[in-house]
Amino acid sequence: MAQYDVIVLGSGPGGYVTAIRASQLGMKTAIVEKESLGGICLNWGCIPTKALLKSAQVFEYIKHAKDYGIEVAEANANFGAVIKRSRGVAEGMSKGVQFLMKKNKIDVIYGFGKVKPGKKVEVTDAEGKKSEIEGKNIIVATGARARQLPNVPIDGEKVIEYRKAMSLEKQPESLLVIGSGAIGVEFAYVYASMGTKVTIVEFMPNIVPVEDEEISKELAKAYKKAGIEIYTNSSVEKVDTSGKGCVSTVKTPSGEIKIETDIVLSAAGIVANIENIGLEEVGIKTEKGKITVNQWSETSVPGYYAIGDVTPGPALAHKASAEGIICVEKIAGHHPQPLDHKNIPGCTYCTPEIASVGYTEKAAKEAGYEIKVGKFPFSASGKAKAAGSPEGFVKVIFDAKYGEWLGCHMIGANVTEMIAEAVVARKLETTGMEIVKSVHPHPTMSEAIMEAAAAAYGEVIHL
Repeated sequence: MAQYDVIVLGSGPGGYVTAIRASQLGMKTAIVEKESLGGICLNWGCIPTKALLKSAQVFEYIKHAKDYGIEVAEANANFGAVIKRSRGVAEGMSKGVQFLMKKNKIDVIYGFGKVKPGKKVEVTDAEGKKSEIEGKNIIVATGARARQLPNVPIDGEKVIEYRKAMSLEKQPESLLVIGSGAIGVEFAYVYASMGTKVTIVEFMPNIVPVEDEEISKELAKAYKKAGIEIYTNSSVEKVDTSGKGCVSTVKTPSGEIKIETDIVLSAAGIVANIENIGLEEVGIKTEKGKITVNQWSETSVPGYYAIGDVTPGPALAHKASAEGIICVEKIAGHHPQPLDHKNIPGCTYCTPEIASVGYTEKAAKEAGYEIKVGKFPFSASGKAKAAGSPEGFVKVIFDAKYGEWLGCHMIGANVTEMIAEAVVARKLETTGMEIVKSVHPHPTMSEAIMEAAAAAYGEVIHL
């Protein structure tokens, strides 16, 4: 039986990053993967969706070329070519992870992994052949999958989930999206920009419901302007697929309506992949569909760990990677700092983009803080206006007493690249006035962060 210091189940951005760091620390490492290296994120999530979004943005640029003084012939979106490019990007990235595995001397074992007592992992390959490996430390990083709504079964043809949404052979003329989290609004933008008539149905009062309310309202305004129909405080009760397309029965505040579309995309969250991987047999505790862990990712059974989407907290690739690195550094006898779950940024890559970290205004007030709030619109930013992207704003929230940066919320072009300033500043316990007095380059979009901070303290210049 092959023996390792670390065995990782799953090769997503949590699993493969964990394996690489373990190898760097001198531990003999194996990774077990049932499908493709890179997991859902790299093959069917984060990366290929960004490729789709970029194609959509390029098409939007071309359609509005006249706004920039450039005249071009009428452009058409080749849906098949857009999908093909996205798959090509994902395949290239997966090959990159294969290279990293070889470079770091990590054994890749393909098959379905199941943890067993005695720090063993049983692997069942594609032919059904079983084998066992043994490890001093076993890390579960099996990720998550699309949540199936009981009243809206996914058939993979008319009612689809995100994997099918990025590999459809033909562009639908109309699409209903159930749920307006990151997956829902990103696909809504991609399809709407290429000419599909899109409707979003969201159960909560606002779309992108985890975001600050002002951000949600701004995105709703932009989407309605783009022709996307939005129903909030609403739910899809059932979908009739017996005809040519789909007839969705939607319960809204003003009564029940029926919406006809070619396709329904179910984007109502995700479910952790914790079934049939041996947790019960080993005695690893779970709660509310997640594996319970401490600050070092240790489960209830010594020697077994869990990171990423299978554990509590936001299902984000960068959270999984950070947890994995901290986990193996602790195993190696280092002294890492526990992950600060209140300082994990969230990014949504629709147009306009959304990025946020920390408390929303509502949450800060509910937590008992006396706050200072500053906002700066990109319509007042020279760089944003020159770039033709004046939509959106930066909103910052500070503790009035000590100046602690409690939260930062942005909507606009390239804000997913800007949010790291707030994350680093919060990590370093930077105060609001220190941001105001830090010179930001001109003209840049990032100036809006400084201006928003200045607005919170009554010192804003360009408003």
